[in-house]
Amino acid sequence: MSFSYLRPAAIVTGAVALVALAAIGAHAGQQTPAQQAPAAPLARPLPAPPDVAAPPADAEKTKSGLATKVITPGTGTAHPKAEDFVTVHYTGWSTKGVMFDSSYARGRTSSFQLSRVIAGWSETVQLMVIGEKRRAWIPEELAYKGRPDRPQGMLVFDIELVGITETPTTPPDVAAAPADAQKTKSGLAYKVLKAGTGTARPKRSGTVTVHYSGWTTDGKMFDSSVMRGQPTSFPLDQVIAGWTEGVALMVEGEKTRFWIPEKLAYDGAPDKPKGMLVFDIELITIQK
Repeated sequence: MSFSYLRPAAIVTGAVALVALAAIGAHAGQQTPAQQAPAAPLARPLPAPPDVAAPPADAEKTKSGLATKVITPGTGTAHPKAEDFVTVHYTGWSTKGVMFDSSYARGRTSSFQLSRVIAGWSETVQLMVIGEKRRAWIPEELAYKGRPDRPQGMLVFDIELVGITETPTTPPDVAAAPADAQKTKSGLAYKVLKAGTGTARPKRSGTVTVHYSGWTTDGKMFDSSVMRGQPTSFPLDQVIAGWTEGVALMVEGEKTRFWIPEKLAYDGAPDKPKGMLVFDIELITIQK
């Protein structure tokens, strides 16, 4: 989650997420992985495959018009879902053989949620298993649809699926706090899921490091540090009121579920999650 989605009125210093508010991004499904964040300069162009101009006869085609071909079989058995985060290596070319992006050339993998990339990417990677390398010929209507600031026409990608991070399970009590939840005078409800190992509680002016996932009461996850594989650190007095109050009740090692009323969350602010929000939060450390 972008740290901005924890702050009152959603104004924050120090965004920490590659994909903020992943499920409701304005341009969801219209990016390739490297275009979600500034990319490092490409070290060198990689040669285009011999069939870059058009898919060969043995390529598999889907109803959408996507064509793919397995280059290297994978070792896994599970396929990622659209809501999952994946880690990949990839290279992309135009049909003229001009490379426009490559994680291989940058020397590092890319991680992203499949619902946040162009439709052809999402469809291709959902066909794959870990360890597999697949070539995809993505027609323009499944890529950037002629947007002037993006690569044009059919695009060709070699994609290697390195890892899959499944979406955290939606809590069964996401719609409302259960009867055994504790409640504070402010209206915040919470339930300890795992007892902590610490004894000290963070000060409201202190800084903490946490893992968390957040849902609206209809069960839609709108953010998760767990999905990004990286915990988040922030000052407790710079986040929404429900977080400030709730995390201050915790000790290190504790995992707690919070039901945060709208007045303690975004209070109807535009472009922010609406209504009561539900968070599973694990307090990793209290910074001294």
